[in-house]
Order: sequence, then structure tokens, then C-alpha cells
Amino acid sequence: MLLNEDHRYKDWVLFKRVLVHLKPYSSLVALAILLLLAVSILNLAGPYLTKVVIDDHIKAGDMKGVDVIAGVYLSVLVFSFIFQFCQTYLMQVIGQKVMFDLRSKVFSHLHKMSFSYFDRNPIGRMITRVVNDVEVLNEMLTSGLILVFSDLFTLIGIFCVMFYLDWRLTLVVCVVFPFLVTATRMYRVRARDALRKNRIHVSELNSYLEENISGVDTVQCFNRETKNYEKFSSVNGERLKEDLRTVRYNAFYMPSIDFFSSLAIAMVFWYGGGRYVQDEIQLGILVAFIQYLQKFFEPIRDLAEKFNIIQTAMASSERIFELLDTPEQIPESVPSENDFKLQGDVEFKNVWFAYKDDRYILKDLSFSLKAGESLAIVGATGSGKSTIINALCQFYKIEKGDILFDGHSINDINKYDLRRQISLVQQDVFLFSGSILDNIRLGNQEMGQEEIESISQAVSSHNFISNLPFKYEQELNKGDISSGERQLLSFARAIAADPKILVLDEATSNVDLETERQIQNGIKEMTQGRTSIIIAHRLSTLMHVDKVLVLRKGEVVEFGKRKELLQQKGIFYQLCQSQIRLEQSKVEK
Repeated sequence: MLLNEDHRYKDWVLFKRVLVHLKPYSSLVALAILLLLAVSILNLAGPYLTKVVIDDHIKAGDMKGVDVIAGVYLSVLVFSFIFQFCQTYLMQVIGQKVMFDLRSKVFSHLHKMSFSYFDRNPIGRMITRVVNDVEVLNEMLTSGLILVFSDLFTLIGIFCVMFYLDWRLTLVVCVVFPFLVTATRMYRVRARDALRKNRIHVSELNSYLEENISGVDTVQCFNRETKNYEKFSSVNGERLKEDLRTVRYNAFYMPSIDFFSSLAIAMVFWYGGGRYVQDEIQLGILVAFIQYLQKFFEPIRDLAEKFNIIQTAMASSERIFELLDTPEQIPESVPSENDFKLQGDVEFKNVWFAYKDDRYILKDLSFSLKAGESLAIVGATGSGKSTIINALCQFYKIEKGDILFDGHSINDINKYDLRRQISLVQQDVFLFSGSILDNIRLGNQEMGQEEIESISQAVSSHNFISNLPFKYEQELNKGDISSGERQLLSFARAIAADPKILVLDEATSNVDLETERQIQNGIKEMTQGRTSIIIAHRLSTLMHVDKVLVLRKGEVVEFGKRKELLQQKGIFYQLCQSQIRLEQSKVEK
């Protein structure tokens, strides 16, 4: 259950949520804290041993006692080193494991999100969440959080020992504490604001950088280098401003700690020195007191760095948990079935859909297909052709109406089971890093080499694959194969998944006319025995379909068998005639 929106991202709530991820490793954390406590206690022993050796042995001329204390001091140093090594190593291991768990959780959650989430959020921002923000949390767990415990143990221990040694001298030193607390509070409030804004600018920088690198060809084509550099400099300048704010606050806070530390030591010299002259305090206590004071201000001096780590982590954790708290637009309410199979009947029943608000792209859309039938969807740009595909694959949730598969509502079918039965070939083909073989059997890892080669021959991709140096084992890099060849690979990948429903969304747009003619028979074979939905501007691709759906502004203008629509000489007939005339004019030229 989500927390109240007003309190969900408060620092203390975020801190608790981060600590929850330590729960699987609670025994290791407990051991690390015990080791930390042991190190803190051993660090307190040094000044006290100094006091003992001065007052009990050096003043008495007892060199044998000095040797004993020196041996004890050396043992303390050795054990302190061993415990600190074990504690540091243990916390680093815990931090790496937590980072692995959290990064996996964020990655998994991103893949559950609907397309609408990715429409609103740039890729660079999500990369920042998975990589940078999780790394910052690891730094807090291993450096910030554990050192806070160390500092807390050290401060409490030193104060108790100083009070035990001389309570009046301790009270004199306490005079500087109110000033120290005030300076720390002022620093904390201002630095937190600067660090939070800094993380926002880091996300903006990553997003803008990813966008410009991905579209570098467009940037150079339109001579946008200077303009885009100016915008990048502006965003970068905003981050620089917040960085300088943090530096300015650190520059004020660090000297103030040194000032208060020196002031406290000066008060010890003044008050303690006067008491020593009057024989009211031993020299060893005075020396130990000064050593403890120096140790007391060390963790406070380091507070600026630790506070920066923790506050940066809080800003990062806020973004991570904000992502994890974002619910799926299409939550999975139906359990998956391993043996789920579709026959292939598809029906859109009074479907309404809008990407944003009430600006409907699909308006009361209705049509149906029997298993094994093929449908061509034609219409002008923006008429809703691709939106039908997005709704069919449940990439978005429809507002009104229903989509039926074999008579069952799309809401009663597990979305992953549904997508396993659908293969989609899009205009912009995405191939993953790896071999051609890996990409073809992306949806069917168990398919053998012979079956894949047979499928590749059917869709005319086998010839160009055979001409590659490593054939089907060829590792894919950008520029290795052309756009048309990538399209042919996507055909093979779609068929290898053995779907019941095949969708081609402008799938031949990157294929030249000659290659398109070669794969016409391939498409015919691809669609055989499958329910097929084909979107294409080239009507020659649609000559073998059973039915045609003509769209205009999201509404059905014509729907029926292809031959019947041609005989009616309506809009579909006119589209065919205009394209025939266009092709004839090209030939004449």
C-alpha cells in the first residue's frame, strides 16, 4: 500500500525504504556494525593509553611499564586494522548486492510499464535511474550510512570518556557546541536544496545528451551543432551553478569546524592549563583530553562529505521510488497459462482510444476477422492505423469498448500470453546486439538451424545472410547490414516465433521494389494459416488480402472483402486507381 502522497518522499521515509533493501542481508549488516563498534572502541583506547603512560609510568620512571603500554598500543593498532578491513570489505559486498537487487527491480519494473510511460519519459532519464541513481545509493550504503554509525559511536564514546576523565573540563568544552549545531543546521538546509537541484540537472543532461547522440545524423544534416551546443551549455550551466553553491557552502562549513575545534582546544589550554599549574589536574589527563578533542571534531569535519553523499542519495532514491511507485497502466490481473493458444478470431467492438485526454484517435471502431483471414488497413497518415496495432497488442489500454480474441475479452487474457501469440513487424526495425541467429530466434530460443534457414529462404533473407563472413553467426553492428536487410531479418524473426496472429506495420517501407517483389510470395507464405493484419501504403503489398478496412480520422469508412470493395468503386477503389496512375507516370518518366 502506498504511503500518503504528502509524506511518501520525505527524507526519513525514503531512508526507511532504502533500509528495507538491507533486510535480506541483516545478519551481515549486524556483523558489520559489531565490527564497527569494536573499531570505535579501539580508537578510543589510544588517548587513554597516553594518559596512563604519562601519569603512571613516565612520571614514575617505570620504563618496564612504558614497554608494556607500548605493546598494548601496538596490539590495539593491529586489531583496529583487521576489524576495519573486515568491516569495510563486508559493507562493500552488502552494498554491491543491494545495488544488484535494486537495479534488477528497476529494470524489471520498466519492462512492465505501458508505452504511455515511455511517451512521457525520455530514455536518458530512465538510464539515469537504473545506472547513476542506483550507484549513488550504493555509495550511501557503503560510505555514508556506515560512517554515520561510526561517527555516532565515536562521538558518544569520546564524550563519555572525557566526562569520566574530568567533568568540569568537559562542561567548558561544551560552550562551543551550540555554535557548532547552528552552523551545521544552516549548512544542512542550504546544501540539501543545492544537491536536489543538482540531481535534476544531471537527469536533464543525460536525457539531452542521449537525444543528441541518437539523432546526431539529423543534428548534422540540419546544421544544428551550434544551437544544440548552446542549449547543452545552458543545461550544463545550471548544473554548474548548483555545484558552485555546494562548493560555497562547504567552503564556509569546513573552516567553521576548524575554528570551533581550535577554540575548544584553546579553552582546554586556558582552563586546564590553569588547573595543572595549581596541581588540580594531571598532565596525562590534559594531553589525553586534547587528543580526544581532535578525534571528536574529525567526524564532525567529515560531516559535510557524508551529508553530501546522504542528501544526493535521498534525491536519487526519491527518483527511483517514484519510478517504482508508478503503477502499471495495464496491471496483470489474469494468471498466465503455459499452454495458452489462440485460434485467431479477432473482433474490435465499439473501441474508443485516446493517447491523451479526450482527443480520441479511434472512434467507435468495430470490425472482425475469422481465424486465418488477412486484413489490410489503409488510410491517410494520422487516421489511426498504427493505433489499432497498439491496442491489439495491449501496449495501451482502450478507454471504451472491447477487443475479443476467440470470443474472450482482452481484459480476460494475460497480456504476456497474448503477446506470445502475436508477431509484429514494424517500419523501424530494432535488432539487438548479438548474432543474426540470436535475433531471428528471439521469440523461440529452441528453434534449430535448419528451421531458421528454411524460414529465411521463405522471406528472401537467406541469400544476403549467406554472403556475410560468419553467415548466421555474424555479430551485428551498426552499418553491417542495410535497412532493407534489417527488415528482412525482422520478417524471419516474426515467423520464427510461430504466431497465430501476424501484424505487418509498414513492414515493406524500407525494402526496394525489386526486393518487395521477391518477398511478395514470402508474405503470402507468412500469412498462410494465420490471422494477418497488414498496414502498407504500397497497395501492391495488399493484393492477396481477404478483407480491407479503410480509416478516416479514426472511424471506419469502408470494411469488407477486397474484391467487393473494388466492385463498389468507393474510396478503396479510388486509392488503388490513384496509385496505379502514379506507378504508370513513374514508368513513363
